[in-house]
Amino acid sequence: MSDLILHHYPQSPFAEKMRLILGYKKLSWQSVLAPMIMPKPNLVALTGGYRRIPILQIGADIYCDTALICDVLEHRQPSPTLYPEAQKGLARTVAQWADSTLFQVAMAYNFQPAGATFMFPDADKLKQFAADRAAMRNNAPRMPAADATATYRSYLRRIAHMLEHHSWLLGDQPSVADFSVYHALWFTRHQVPPVAGILEAVPAVLPWMDRMASIGHGSGTQITEEAALTIARDSSPMTLVDEIHQDDHGIALGSNVVITAESFGLEPTVGRLVAATRTRYTLSREDTQVGQVHIHFPRIGFLLKKADPN
Repeated sequence: MSDLILHHYPQSPFAEKMRLILGYKKLSWQSVLAPMIMPKPNLVALTGGYRRIPILQIGADIYCDTALICDVLEHRQPSPTLYPEAQKGLARTVAQWADSTLFQVAMAYNFQPAGATFMFPDADKLKQFAADRAAMRNNAPRMPAADATATYRSYLRRIAHMLEHHSWLLGDQPSVADFSVYHALWFTRHQVPPVAGILEAVPAVLPWMDRMASIGHGSGTQITEEAALTIARDSSPMTLVDEIHQDDHGIALGSNVVITAESFGLEPTVGRLVAATRTRYTLSREDTQVGQVHIHFPRIGFLLKKADPN
């Protein structure tokens, strides 16, 4: 059985990004379905507070944020690559734009009333979901639907232009850019079809989406949240080797620290800093349900500070 455990739920666009990448790399994985909204006690037992979906679990190592999970899977299975040599910098840059700017605009468009009520016909469930996501945004308002519509149309035209001479966004093979751009559009097409007509105005995009969908999700086997916690408890974090310390904060290894997301899903994770490399942070923490775990975050998109001594 594979040691890759993806905590996700079916409607999550970021989880769809990772499910397709698992399929692209022909990896076997274990699937744990997590709640769509808080509370998420079993997930938080692993992460120490971080609640965004998906997370990747490998034994007692927990990887947060899809940008970092992509790197972990690339290391596990380098071929086919997510970062073609000639486009690797551009691929990461487009992916970061898609995961932040494009995603926010697309969600503001997708959750206009026709999309929201289709996804949540039960008014109480819609209200609960809206309150949960507002809390994740720190109650910042979404872009108004009319503005989101105009901006999304412009972004879709730009995506179509990228496909005029190639089968994939950056050339003749997929890259992390394709998977990152795809997931927000996937949500429009498959989760809120009453508002999916916006995609018809960019017909070049639809065959590309079909090519993306045909990649599939690899081989996933369902396990329970409780089984995943048991795996973490019965495992030890992987040994950190040759981790070059990059100190940009004046915080020594071994210090108690807090890591929070920069802008979305601001729940803090507190732990002992055991690595701060060029690209990631690693915290060690103890939990009564899972024992010792290492929680890994990318540097980009996350903020590090010393924990309050009190």
